[in-house]
Order: sequence, then C-alpha cells, then structure tokens
Amino acid sequence: MADPKGFLTTGREVAETRPVADRVRDWNEVYVPGSLLPIISKQAGRCMDCGIPFCHNGCPLGNLIPEWNDYAFREDWAAASERLHATNNFPEFTGRLCPAPCESACVLGINQPAVTIKNVEVSIIDKAWDSGDVTPQPPDRLSGKTVAVIGSGPAGLAAAQQLTRAGHTVAVYERADRIGGLLRYGIPEFKMEKVHINRRIEQMRAEGTKFRTEVEIGRDLDATKLRRRYDAVVIAAGATVSRDLPVPGRELNGIHFAMEYLPLANKVQEGDFVAPPITAEGKHVVVIGGGDTGADCVGTAHRQGAASVTQLEIMPRPGDERNANQPWPTFPMLYKVTSAHEEGGERVYSVSTTHFEGDEDGNVQFLHLVEVSFEDGKLVQKPGTERKIPAQLVTLAMGFTGIDKANGLVEQFGLELDERGNVARDADFATNVDGVFVAGDAGRGQSLIVWAIAEGRSAARGVDRYLTGASALPAPIRPTDRALTV
Repeated sequence: MADPKGFLTTGREVAETRPVADRVRDWNEVYVPGSLLPIISKQAGRCMDCGIPFCHNGCPLGNLIPEWNDYAFREDWAAASERLHATNNFPEFTGRLCPAPCESACVLGINQPAVTIKNVEVSIIDKAWDSGDVTPQPPDRLSGKTVAVIGSGPAGLAAAQQLTRAGHTVAVYERADRIGGLLRYGIPEFKMEKVHINRRIEQMRAEGTKFRTEVEIGRDLDATKLRRRYDAVVIAAGATVSRDLPVPGRELNGIHFAMEYLPLANKVQEGDFVAPPITAEGKHVVVIGGGDTGADCVGTAHRQGAASVTQLEIMPRPGDERNANQPWPTFPMLYKVTSAHEEGGERVYSVSTTHFEGDEDGNVQFLHLVEVSFEDGKLVQKPGTERKIPAQLVTLAMGFTGIDKANGLVEQFGLELDERGNVARDADFATNVDGVFVAGDAGRGQSLIVWAIAEGRSAARGVDRYLTGASALPAPIRPTDRALTV
C-alpha cells in the first residue's frame, strides 16, 4: 500500500488548465505543462490498495491500478511504466482521452472524491517517454505468418502491436493519408497533441509493423484479394457512419457532420491547409449533440473565432450526483463540464430541431427548435415552445450508426452482421469468414477508446491462436463483455 493514511490526509487535486483567454488562441493541450509532477506522488498515495479493487472492474483493460499507484507514490517511474504497459499499449492516449470509468468505480469514491487515476496514468507515461523507458520491443523470432489490419485507430494499432510482438508480420491499412484513425483527425489537437501518436507509430515501425496509408479496403483494394494475400485479417475499421438529421432544410450549405468539420481543423495543424475549408470564424455556430464529439466541435469553434456557440441536446440535463439506478461502482451519467465548455458558449437541453432556415443563396441562417420531454418512453414536443436561433454553421455530432457498408468491405468479405448492424464475431473475435477477425467499434458499435484498445488486444490473441494453435497474448475482454462502463 502506498500511503496508509493518504486517502485521509491528502485531498484530491487535478491537472491545472491554462487560462481560457490564453488557450483559445492556440491549439496546444489545455493543461499547464508540468503541473502534475509536484502533486502526483501524493495523489497516487490516496489509493487505498483495496482488498477488492473495483477500479479493475471499471477498466476494460484490467489495468493494475493499485500497483502503479504504489510505484508512482514511491517515484519509481520505471517500475510504474512497466506495470502500466503490462495491460495497456497506449496509456498516453487513454490518460488524455478516456472518461475514466475506473475513477467512477474507485472504492474511495463511495464517500470521498475518487483517486485521480487518469492523471496518475498520464504522468507515468509522460515521465517514461521523457526518461527513455519506452523503447521498441521487436520479437525474438518471426513466425512466418502474415496479418493485415484494416484501420489504424486504437483497436487496429493495439492489435497490430500485439501481433507484431508475437512474431507475425503485420501490415496496417489506413484509408486516410496519415496513421491514427479518429485519434488523428477526430480528436482536436487541444485534447491530444499528435506528437503522442507519431512517436508510437515510430516505435511500432521499429518493432516491425508496416503501414499502408491512402488504401481503402473495398474501394482501392478488393477485400477478397487482401484475404488471399495474408494468413489472417483483422477488421478494425471503426463505426464511421455518422447519424444524420433528416429534417427540412438539411440540404442547406453550412450543415456538416462533425467528422467533416473536425478533420479539416486538424489538417490545418498538420500543415495541409493555411485555413480550414469549413470554419467557424465570425459565425453563429450550433452543435447538435451533447457528447464528447459535440464538445470537440465547441472547442474547435472557439479557437476559430466563432461569433457564438450553442450546443443542443435532446436529453434532459444530467444531474450533479449519481441517480439511484446508477449506483457505485457503475459509470454514472453526470453533468460534465469539459475544457471546451469552460471556454464559453451555451448548452441547451431537452430540445429537438424541427427544421433549418436558409437565405436566398441556400446558406443556413437559422435553426428552429422545440422543447421536448419523454413521456412513457416517447418523445413529446411541448406546444408553444418553438423558437429559432441564429445558425450559420451547424455540426451534427449525434454519434455513429455502424461500420461503413458502402465501400464494399462488408459485401466483398461476405461478412455477417449482428442485430445491431455490427460485424458479428465469436468468442475469439472471429467473423463468419475463415481467418477474418473484427475488433473495436466495427464489431462492438460506438464505444470508448479504452474498450477499443481492449478489443484490439483480445482480437490479437484470437488471431495468434488461429495462426499458431495457442497464444500467450492476454485477452482482457470477451466480445460479449459490457461490464460496468457502457
């Protein structure tokens, strides 16, 4: 146990954010660099090393949280990094982007503020990179087997790294021009600077993983030809089909999916554009969707100089405390203020868009909405609550409906889908097609980054067993696991 009295003597402190007036002028991460180092050892000491650490249950990866908290408390950063990497390929991703269901399951959180597990995690991995403790781990010998991974998001990268280290020759296919999937183009720079992806890619290259960009399986390369070329295939293409809003006026200019808007802002940071083709500068912006992707649109609009930003959510405002039907240690739906929300804008709950109104040139100018409530499980509009708000740029951030079925990948492979429209798989993450496996959102549906990495690691074990008859690779989850975090 780190500090037997730590949870009694030390209060919770989290990473310090830079002043709003400063950070909205740039795209750097919102946190003050180095602000965690003076406090993180004591924060790790708040961990009680519970007899039954429910944080393990909250984390799909089964992270060894009490162990690396103990090492962090003792400032043995090399040992902490080893324990962290034992279950997680990319803790610098989860330490910045995961909503931390582990903290919701922290035993201390029953009656006190939970341990800052996420902050400890990111401190350990950042220290490991700075100290040179993160190095390539190439396999001792090659198996002679080849694997293609379709998609380079967290699930695809995790599967690829695990399989490469197991001795297989792995090639990752990505349809975008850079590796990273939504980590690269869906996550704004102010949430995670892309240097964290770049150095992981270099580590994987040094281990032997090959990367093929601008190749979309199903369009640029027939899926059946890919299957013949490799001994096994892992589909980690994500759930990339955005949910649309089919209301009158949807065809007006200025209405875009979030994943049309956000990647262009990221491409500016990559140096591809001087200014984004779609920008919020000087415009009244409306973001439809109250989740993390919507918050990313809000923060991006602030940095582009929007005249105003309004975020709409059809559901009621979540509470500040757990509901009775979401008891500890489940992951509760609570009112959350992200760094983007701290920067300004208005959040409107329990409203539904009825239609858009445009000008004579076909550009959106107003959004018409109405207040709604749920009665007997049905959405009901409240009479007399209709109004319109200015909207010169609208982003649709209402989630995703599943894997892209229009590019030919599903049809060419002959994949079976489950009742939710995701790629069906068995206990080893294998599809109905021999030698073809699926991991991440393509098989699970839209979910968290921590689930994607867990799925990639688990699918890698299934592939390894298929290729060699046995596997020593870990499998933190099964395809049917829902645990406490979804």
